Amino acid sequence: MGVADPAARERLAEEIRSLRARRERLVDELVQSSGPGDSGDASQELQGGDEVAAIDERIAELEKRRAGRIDVQGVAPGTEVVLRFSDGSTQTYKVVAIPEEILIGEEDITVTSDSPLGLALAHGSQGETVRYPTPDGAVEAEVLSIRLPN
Repeated sequence: MGVADPAARERLAEEIRSLRARRERLVDELVQSSGPGDSGDASQELQGGDEVAAIDERIAELEKRRAGRIDVQGVAPGTEVVLRFSDGSTQTYKVVAIPEEILIGEEDITVTSDSPLGLALAHGSQGETVRYPTPDGAVEAEVLSIRLPN
């Protein structure tokens, strides 16, 4: 099964189109610059070849995501979890498989299954405390509830 949200599918498709256009321009530049030259030219060609390979890898990854052939790590996409933090605040999070599925305006309440929180939740259960790294340091939260997808 592929990405269900039409907007997420379109974002994936747009990124794929953009990467393919960038790849085509880069290959054209490499073809035009090939020929006799100095070692600096050869170095630029190698760097350009590496960039083409990186673009190809990203396109392949996005195609897999769009087709639904991705390995999901962490908690299952579609899961909703309620956490209580050390300051007493609670927050409900929705879990998605890939960043492209995060809806605009819901960035603060959505996590990917392979994010540090998503991975921590995969090893936690209701009533337990999970710990996960953030840019500001480790955070601990009590799992108040986990509702798995249907």
